[in-house]
Parts: sequence; C-alpha cells; structure tokens
Amino acid sequence: MGWLWAIIVGFVLGLIAKAILPGKQHSPLWLITIFGIIGGIIGNALAGAFGIAATPGIDWGRHALQIIAALVVVGVGDMLYIAVRGRKKVA
Repeated sequence: MGWLWAIIVGFVLGLIAKAILPGKQHSPLWLITIFGIIGGIIGNALAGAFGIAATPGIDWGRHALQIIAALVVVGVGDMLYIAVRGRKKVA
C-alpha cells in the first residue's frame, strides 16, 4: 500500500507544482509523477531534519516542504528534459 500512496501523492504533488510553475512544462505526465514522488521524499526528509515530520493534527509544515521540493524538482527536471530531449515542434 505504501507504493500506491507514494504514486498517488507524487501525482498530486507533480500536478500542483506544474500548475504553480509559470509557463508550459514539456515533461510527460508520467515524468511529472516521478518528479512529484521525488519532491515528496525530499520534503519528508527536510521535515524530519527540521523536526516537524510528525505533529499532532495536519502536518502543514511537512506538506509545504513537499510542495516546495516538488516545485524545485519539477522545474529543474523539466529543464533537464528539454535539454536532453530538445524542443520539438508539433505540426
């Protein structure tokens, strides 16, 4: 069940990051999901380092760190995707 939740949360984080970032992201949806999963893992690690990983109630700090990390990973990942793949014009 842990992997299923990681995929679902990664998908949601990736979509939120994609919606917040300005401009068009060229990465496919499956890659945005992977970027979201990576952002969630990094956000959880940062929350643990700051001591806010487990708090009573809703973990707003952890969720904010996950979204910030997903924004960075999606932004950098999309730039790398464009650099490796190149911009292709659709006719």
